[in-house]
Amino acid sequence: MSDRERADFRNEPFTDYTRPEERAAIQAALKEVSSRLGASYDLVIGGEHLKTEAKIRSLNPSRTDQVVGLVSKGTKEHAERAILAAHATFATWKTVSATERSAYLFRAADAMRRRKHEFSAWLVYEVGKTWPEADADTAEAIDFLEFYGRENLRYAAPQPVTPMPGEHNALVYLPLGVGVVVPPWNFPLAIMVGMTTAAIVAGNTVVLKPSSDAPVIAAQFVALMESLGLPKGVLNFLPGSGAEVGDALVAHPLTRFVAFTGSKSVGLHINELAAKPQPGQRWIKRVVAEMGGKDAIIVDADADLDEAAQGVVASAFGFQGQKCSACSRAIVDARVYDAFVEKLKTRTQALEVGPADDPENQIGPVVNASAMESIREYIKVGAGEGRLVAGGPDAAREGGYFLRPTIIADVASGDRIAQEEIFGPVLAVLKARDFDDALRIANDTEFGLTGAVYTRDPAKIERARREFFVGNLYINRKCTGAMVGGHPFGGFNMSGTDSKAGGRDYLLLFLQAQSIAEKVRS
Repeated sequence: MSDRERADFRNEPFTDYTRPEERAAIQAALKEVSSRLGASYDLVIGGEHLKTEAKIRSLNPSRTDQVVGLVSKGTKEHAERAILAAHATFATWKTVSATERSAYLFRAADAMRRRKHEFSAWLVYEVGKTWPEADADTAEAIDFLEFYGRENLRYAAPQPVTPMPGEHNALVYLPLGVGVVVPPWNFPLAIMVGMTTAAIVAGNTVVLKPSSDAPVIAAQFVALMESLGLPKGVLNFLPGSGAEVGDALVAHPLTRFVAFTGSKSVGLHINELAAKPQPGQRWIKRVVAEMGGKDAIIVDADADLDEAAQGVVASAFGFQGQKCSACSRAIVDARVYDAFVEKLKTRTQALEVGPADDPENQIGPVVNASAMESIREYIKVGAGEGRLVAGGPDAAREGGYFLRPTIIADVASGDRIAQEEIFGPVLAVLKARDFDDALRIANDTEFGLTGAVYTRDPAKIERARREFFVGNLYINRKCTGAMVGGHPFGGFNMSGTDSKAGGRDYLLLFLQAQSIAEKVRS
């Protein structure tokens, strides 16, 4: 066992951009990556690079006249070819030792660590992440590589079983087969890397269908894995539309599992499609789905209101609210409601909105024109349901998909903006009579992903632990920023299958257990 394998997992440190050398490093990376914008990227199937006439045109949401990349767009025929390539490769990849498979992840972590600012720069340009948000995304990708590499070795080690007289007993974990990985655009490096490499390190082969809003970042990662000598066909790269390529991949009889992160509607569609057996299919497909939330932060009357306001604003407007974990509802005790709304307003109006590559801006663009229009419609609906305190539906500035962070107060728990996932910089503020009422409101949605409570009362903290029904609960801190290893991530109800990414249970989703008992001959 190497020194690395013996060492405990530690999270990748975030970059301190107040240090001149770190600012210079990210600025140099942004300049270098900007010189590569507009390049073309191929499909990769069975190690073969394929060009198609149809392209996905990835744009910089901060500057919509800037093309980040032109990515070949796959078809149903390519989906068939990719599944067959992955299926053929699985026969050999599953026999590769766990140590060797984990080594690929460790080498990838080292390579990404050396190129950390470069990957962060791609995130800035392709999806509009500010410097700190991009850095956190890249750090999380490194964490997944390190954590899952170690987890794979743990599952490959001898497992504890109860001894049986006269037998040698063992429990071993086997890979599943061909997996389809469908990552989101909002964490297009971290979540994409995490889902893909968890499947691969466990001995499966993968067809990766990235989001059409972030295919270039995925292509950069595929190229990194190719440079490390990952065998051809283990990781196949197939951008394309969900209706054509995505459905074909999910429905294919050789697909053994689907790992998905995205919207509730798409996740339910995938679950339904995967549940229907196809001719020649020999298994029940496994679906790992993380689908979103309508996350709440409760602010009790005895909370530190400044600390709570800071946490709510960071949770609501970090990466423009485009996180499934984002706070979209602040539920505030009536005794401190007016004072707290004023604190939220002051902090929110101080946020600078503009291109993500400019470090003076805390708020970048939303991801595309469709998202911007949808969010604007929600703001208009919310302004009719409640009271517009800050922001509004008008564009914050020209040149990109910019919206001002928006607060709508006096919202009722049954209102649309208190129930539906907006996925943008919009915060609904609801007044609660007391802590009982706050918990009732917090649980009054179909989702159950993240939540937080700000209170000094130990009894109320204990009640929140028992009664706040979410997969990730935070006490006296923001409800975003789950750390690999420390905060296994996944939610209840319509938030998904509670996959607990970055936790000790996650790799088991890509494995199947076999019990072996051998009679001892005398």
